[in-house]
Amino acid sequence: DVQLMESGGGSEQAGGTLRLSCVASDKAYRRHCMVWFRQVPGKEREGVASIVPESGQIDYDYSVKGRFTISEDNGKNTVSLQMTGLKPEDTATYFCAAGVRYSCYSGSWVYDVNMRYWGKGTPVTISS
Repeated sequence: DVQLMESGGGSEQAGGTLRLSCVASDKAYRRHCMVWFRQVPGKEREGVASIVPESGQIDYDYSVKGRFTISEDNGKNTVSLQMTGLKPEDTATYFCAAGVRYSCYSGSWVYDVNMRYWGKGTPVTISS
């Protein structure tokens, strides 16, 4: 099993920047489709960015494209999400998840049912 732990959430003003980190328990994460999801109470989780560390395949949801950047640090077993140009609608709990690689290649990474391992989440609050 791959264990995941997020950090880096907090409060920020609109237009600001936050960086989220997801530390994996072992190198197996590099062969998975790693995804950042977010969830607002009462709504479904939505995928915002994905990466296959082993191949470098990256994709973004249209709502964050150009503002968020997903990356990986092999030496630290970490997948990060750099969030810039933050908006109040980015307010959510952000989760790191890992699923089969095909999810990233097929585009189905946006659906949480395709993820196998989850972190506990880190809250992000953006004020206007």
